[in-house]
Amino acid sequence: MSRPEWHREDRGSDPVSSRVGRGRDRVPSRAGRGRDPDGRPRQQRPRDALGRPLPFGAEGVAPVPEEPLPPLDALAFARTLIDEGRAFGAHEVLEARWKDCPEEERDFWQGLAQLCVALTHHARGNPVGAQRLFERGSERLVGYPGPTYGFDSTAFIDEVRSVVF
Repeated sequence: MSRPEWHREDRGSDPVSSRVGRGRDRVPSRAGRGRDPDGRPRQQRPRDALGRPLPFGAEGVAPVPEEPLPPLDALAFARTLIDEGRAFGAHEVLEARWKDCPEEERDFWQGLAQLCVALTHHARGNPVGAQRLFERGSERLVGYPGPTYGFDSTAFIDEVRSVVF
């Protein structure tokens, strides 16, 4: 099967602008779109409590730190955010930890983040997305053999299940 035109190896020096016609990549450049010097996306637009972007200049919820927190701090802050109805923010905190953790802890942090996304989908009225993310997250956590920092994964799975289903 041949690859689409936008997937050619000779795209030139700007792989984004040469992918014209690919949905969100139709913009000629991502310059000025909230990226750090390494090209990673950074929070720039305000967001509501469910993580949806708001227009520039609108009043949104306080952003969460983009840098990973120490494990116990990440768990405590994520719990606070969930209790405040900000599961999307909790997901961001846990995702930062997941992307920075040792390999043997990845399933733990990713599973927790996915369960928070399940809560977010539920709050946004997307039951299919909520159920799918619940399944992915809980599968990563069931019988997790690695460090859990005293966190009761089973209780959290049950808590999210009671909301999503």
